[in-house]
Amino acid sequence: MDFDLDELLSSGVGSYNFEWLLTFLKGMIKPLAATAVVLVAVILSYMQNLGLGGEMVYSIVRAFLQLSVIGFVLQFIFSQDHAVWIILAYIFMVSVAGYTAGQRAKHVPRGKLVAGASILAGTAVTMFLLVILNVFPFTPRYIIPVAGMMVGNAMTVTGVTMKRLRDDIKVQMNLVETALALGATPRQATLQQVKRALVIALSPVLDNAKTVGLISLPGAMTGLIMGGASPLEAIQLQIVVMNMLIGASTVSSIMSTYLCWPAFFTKAYQLETKVFSTD
Repeated sequence: MDFDLDELLSSGVGSYNFEWLLTFLKGMIKPLAATAVVLVAVILSYMQNLGLGGEMVYSIVRAFLQLSVIGFVLQFIFSQDHAVWIILAYIFMVSVAGYTAGQRAKHVPRGKLVAGASILAGTAVTMFLLVILNVFPFTPRYIIPVAGMMVGNAMTVTGVTMKRLRDDIKVQMNLVETALALGATPRQATLQQVKRALVIALSPVLDNAKTVGLISLPGAMTGLIMGGASPLEAIQLQIVVMNMLIGASTVSSIMSTYLCWPAFFTKAYQLETKVFSTD
């Protein structure tokens, strides 16, 4: 039997099965062409004996595969337009973010759970307010990308907060123990360490908000402009994005300090020394 691709594509079944794939493959020509930049980086790495060439290739291949898979998943979710898929996608993002942030704060007991709960709290509160205030409609096309930005930002801030808080308490154990001996609560005894951890973790988010548009155009704004939107419309969306990132990051980082305390102190308000005995 002769196989005629044009005839197959012209039929309803063939079009349904293959047209989307051909469109996707054609669209990947430019992303593949852009890998020339990575090739330059690999060559420079080899010339400088950095030993990063293999990791660069692995990273870009993994990024291609991950983004391609996610693209198909999002295409499916957007076509369903059902709240269940929004929640499932959101839980998946929070789970991965909690695991990643917990890895950064690996010396914090139950760090992955603490990080996941903190990220969930910060992003859920922020998302709820955005939906209630009618800033975004509760549809997959809006909520999933917005949640992804918030979860990613909250992941970084939460991981830094947890790690910094634990490290600062370890360095200043004598001061904390003295305060506890004088009758201070764990919160009072670690007030300075908590403040320092939060300031360090949140400073990049605030600095980014201060310089947004002056040094570089953010991703969301750039995407809209390249997609044909008016720069004024893109700016309006970017302002919303910066607001929600600051809100979600602040709630998540503060929540993580509260959730860390049960692991840092005993029920008798003493430092849990085993938590601070490792480097």
